Amino acid sequence: MLSEGIHSVVDCSNGILLLWGRHASRKAADADHPFGYGKELYFWTLIVAVLIFAIGGGMSIYEGLSDIRSGSPPHHGIWNYVVLGFSAVFEIVTVVIAGRDFQRAEGRFGFWRGIHLSKDPTVFTVLLENLAAVVGLVIAFLGIYLANALHLRWMDGLASVLIGLTLAAVSVVMAIESKGLLIGEGMDKRTLDDIRRLAQQDPAVVRVGGPLTMYFGPYSILLALDVQFEKGLSAAEVTAAVDRLEKSIRAEYPRIQRIFIEAESLTQPERPRIRSAAQA
Repeated sequence: MLSEGIHSVVDCSNGILLLWGRHASRKAADADHPFGYGKELYFWTLIVAVLIFAIGGGMSIYEGLSDIRSGSPPHHGIWNYVVLGFSAVFEIVTVVIAGRDFQRAEGRFGFWRGIHLSKDPTVFTVLLENLAAVVGLVIAFLGIYLANALHLRWMDGLASVLIGLTLAAVSVVMAIESKGLLIGEGMDKRTLDDIRRLAQQDPAVVRVGGPLTMYFGPYSILLALDVQFEKGLSAAEVTAAVDRLEKSIRAEYPRIQRIFIEAESLTQPERPRIRSAAQA
């Protein structure tokens, strides 16, 4: 019960941190952060993962091991089961709601692949946390019941250890996913191939290099393209082609808010380079 209490406190604290991260990530770009504050959300998700691991998992495991060593008998109070029952109802409802949100956002990819491909950590963090909470409640109930029914005092401590390991496993998954986004994760290969295909459909384009992408938030992506245009195009024609490319890419992928194109025209042998940068 103490482990579940720790778990509940950590869950509430994490919810506040995720809300703050979402709020901070929406701040407008400024001189110090020209690409915006979108990665604030990824940073606070990493902090949440650390808290789950250190406080939720670490303290639960420590408490369980201490209980096993001391051999103190668990309390068989009816209130234990009442609290666990009400908690289970609340957590199951939350899991259903979080599951629906996840299904709408990433459900077409399946569970684990959807978590990996999701760029909004609030979607899978809430789902993972509450799934772990449901598992923890089941473990707590079994630990208390079996410790009393079988007169095995160490079962209660073992339940605490298992709850801690469950939280630690969830925190590791969250840390891995948020780490990839913090260090500059890009769009998946299928999407990059589609962007390249869109660019090469333009009649003025000969070759497309890249593309290179980076997430600056769940709904803010940077795209860099190296484009080689047809021989003989003027600077004005290259500029018009760049505008067409930007519009077609944004029409297909509205989350790409910043597009930087390095355009190369074959008008002269030395291939003069024209740089174009567009920002939504």
